[in-house]
Amino acid sequence: MRLGVVDSTQTVAFALAEQGAVDGSVVVAESQRAGRGRQGRPWCDEPGASLLCSLLIRPHLVPPQWPLLSLVAGVAVARAVEREAGIAARLKWPNDVVVDGRKLAGILLESRFTTPPVVVIGIGINVGQERFPIELESRATSVRLATGRRVDREALLQAVLEEFHAWRDRLEREGFAAVREAWKALSATLGAHVRVEGVAGRAVDLDADGALVIDDGRQRHRLVAGELTQEAPGAARR
Repeated sequence: MRLGVVDSTQTVAFALAEQGAVDGSVVVAESQRAGRGRQGRPWCDEPGASLLCSLLIRPHLVPPQWPLLSLVAGVAVARAVEREAGIAARLKWPNDVVVDGRKLAGILLESRFTTPPVVVIGIGINVGQERFPIELESRATSVRLATGRRVDREALLQAVLEEFHAWRDRLEREGFAAVREAWKALSATLGAHVRVEGVAGRAVDLDADGALVIDDGRQRHRLVAGELTQEAPGAARR
């Protein structure tokens, strides 16, 4: 479904799910009035400059595995951006796509235990923006800014969908191992000194359930969710 301006593609996708929309349905919008990111944060876009979509999934996974679909989406976006724009995009745990440390795309997974259950994955990619508000300009980037050229949003959308469905299929058929290795290969987090929910240290692994493993020099901690900030080496061990 292609729309102009909506409150949120997530809201539209859940409404379609209630009406019986099939697995794999996609909602695409030009702009959102009330787009949202993780932890209730607003997602601001420039009309016509972003790729904004939500994927409706009827998962063939047990509920504890549903969050792994967010990591699948991250791999899909990073690979699609590289395919279509030649950008070496990287993944910041848990669900950001970054280029040179600046946010290029965000992913939001929401689920509902309806019958059948539904997972909706929202993806927002900065494509054509040439500038950002002053409060974001040091932390955000776009395909246009990273490459100096325009990239067709339709081609990028198709690449994202192809990559997502291919990696989702591997997850559901083979388990998380292949997705995990792909995520680790694209990670901007592993090896860095980070802080998540009061735990600080070096990010050393992505566990078999998608948890981030942080070594603080004394022990290893598993974080399943939280806001990650990167710190200068040494600061994490004070």
